[in-house]
This record gives sequence, structure tokens and C-alpha cells, in this order.
Amino acid sequence: MNCLVTGGAGFIGSNLVDRLLELGYKVTCVDNESAECHDQFYWNEGASNYKLDICNYDEIELIFKDIDYVFHVASDARIQPAILNPKKSIENNVLGTLNMLELSRKYNVKRFIYSSTSSAYGKKSLIPNIETQPSDPLTPYSTAKVFGENLCRVYNNLYGVETVSFRYFNVYGNRQPLKGQYAPVIGLFQKQNNNSEALTIVGDGTQRRDFTHVSDVIEANILALSMTSGFGEVYNIGYGRNYSILEIANMISDNIVFIPPRQGEVNETLSYTEKYRIKTGWTPKISIADWIKNG
Repeated sequence: MNCLVTGGAGFIGSNLVDRLLELGYKVTCVDNESAECHDQFYWNEGASNYKLDICNYDEIELIFKDIDYVFHVASDARIQPAILNPKKSIENNVLGTLNMLELSRKYNVKRFIYSSTSSAYGKKSLIPNIETQPSDPLTPYSTAKVFGENLCRVYNNLYGVETVSFRYFNVYGNRQPLKGQYAPVIGLFQKQNNNSEALTIVGDGTQRRDFTHVSDVIEANILALSMTSGFGEVYNIGYGRNYSILEIANMISDNIVFIPPRQGEVNETLSYTEKYRIKTGWTPKISIADWIKNG
């Protein structure tokens, strides 16, 4: 079976490519290396690698022959840069997803697995976040990702493309982005600590996040290959416990400074993951507290 992974040289995508190859799948990897938060990209030589832009339909179509499964991981994935450049974020996330879905329909791909975001819940959702709650995207990025979820549902219901959409909760771990002030907080804190710098906490640090290890995210993606029902739906992928940003910082260092709060960020996220556990048996295995403690 041949799996296509978009964003396959980035953080989540490269970990997924590695795991698929370990399991014996053939892998086609696509990435345009546009993610500004990465210091480097990770191309596995065991995959068929293409440096292409998924927004270019004609280029991407050339590599779609004999693709069985699509893991659509690529996106403009940072909230704050999307606020600064909404046109770029929406174009890349919406057009790229549409191209991948349309090519999946055209070439009879068996399944389309879409990486979305917990920021879809916004400020109106109750805690814990559960898939039946209405979406409330607060930024161009989360708006585009919710649009992608809806496109997946339409392509499933209207065209018979089996889709699975995952809402990830604050993914961290091996190869996490480290570059720039908008890098995800775990990697940013560790980089600052390694450089003997103060950890920069946005706002007062009381905002709470559900942190999910990348290996648990990869396992969720792999299990989607064996699903027999529940297509066209959205599933939470999170650890199921949250910590304040201040708590996380104190696990790493007591050298802390506070910077002004940012737009488009919620006070709390917490995943309720029973829907996917019941469907596939998936359960997260790595807690952020243990991961930081064990280095």
C-alpha cells in the first residue's frame, strides 16, 4: 500500500513518514519547506520525496498515481502568523486541502486522513472539549482548518471519499519547531532554557493547555487505516489532562519573564477523547510532566 504524506518533512509529518516506513508501507512524501518555524526539514531517504507545493494542482497530480491513502498534514500551522497574514494562511490551508481531496476523489484513494486543530473550539465551548460542541474559530488559521473539516465531510458524503479528521491538542516532542517567537511553547521553552535565557510566558501564564506527544498523534493516524466506520467525522486527539503555561515553565526553569497577551488565543483547552477510543481503542501514553522530567 502506498501512502502519501503532505508536509512529510515537517514535525508531525516526518514522524509519520518514519513510522509508516517502519510498518512496511510505501511512502510518497511532499513538502515545499515553507514552514518558517523550522530550523531544518526531515526527509527520509526510504520515501519517494518531492519538494512541491500542494496548492499547485497540476504538479501534485503527477505524483497521485497508485496512491492508496492520503495523510494531509501540511498546513500554515501557526495562529499568530496567520493573524498577521490572513490571505496567505487561508489560501494555503483551504486551496491545498481542496486540491488533495479532489485528487483523492479523482484517483479513487481509499482513505483521506486530515490533520486539523483544537483551536476550532474557540471560546464558546465548554471544558472538556467534545466533538459535539459547535466550532468557534477565532483566527484565519482555525477558520481555514474548520473549513477543511467541512470539505472532508462533503467529500465523504457526496463523493464517497472516506475521510477522517483529527483535532490535535498542542502537539510536542521529537523534531518540534523551535524557530522564532511563535514556535510552540514546549520547544520554545526548552530552547530558551538551553540558551540560558528566561522563559517567555505570554500573558499571566494561567491559560491551560492539553499537551499531546507526537508519538500518540502518530499512533492515532496509523489506527485510522484500519477503521471500518465513522468516516466523514471529527475526532479529538489529546492527552486528556491540561496544565497551565506557568506550571509547564516551572517544570523547566525558574527563570521566567512575562510578555503581553496575544489575540486569538483561548484560556483553556482540554480534550475528551472517548469517541476515538471507542472507535479504535486508541489511548495516549505519554504525559508532558513525565516527558519533561525524564528529559
